[in-house]
Amino acid sequence: MMISTRGRYAMRILVDLAERREEEYVTLREIAERQEISEKYLESIVKLLVRAGILEGLRGKGGGYRLGRLPEEINVLDVLRLTEGSLAPVACLEEGSRPCARAARCRTLPLWKGLNDVVKEYLGGFTVRDLMGKAEDGDDYII
Repeated sequence: MMISTRGRYAMRILVDLAERREEEYVTLREIAERQEISEKYLESIVKLLVRAGILEGLRGKGGGYRLGRLPEEINVLDVLRLTEGSLAPVACLEEGSRPCARAARCRTLPLWKGLNDVVKEYLGGFTVRDLMGKAEDGDDYII
């Protein structure tokens, strides 16, 4: 399995916006410049994220994008499923696939099921909040 640039860039967009939650809306141009990604390519990714309710967009002056949910409510597995389609290692494990006629005697199916389970469990254990910048040593003081 290889995550495409669409999936990787979606995660970078979300982390970028999560770390700037105090700002009302952030323009695509600002995100593109910070992340060094083509603004045109980001447009297609942002459309997916807005349609799914992960981002909110506002047109016009003062417009841009912001998170539609809290960073801890945005699961990495969900984002990658949205941007990548299936993350299944083999076609017979994709959602909605027809049952394989050989499944009952397939010697490799347990291997692929195990890999699929590990990937889903691992990615499902992360949220955008987990990917946000950590405080530097000495930044955790209390006044």
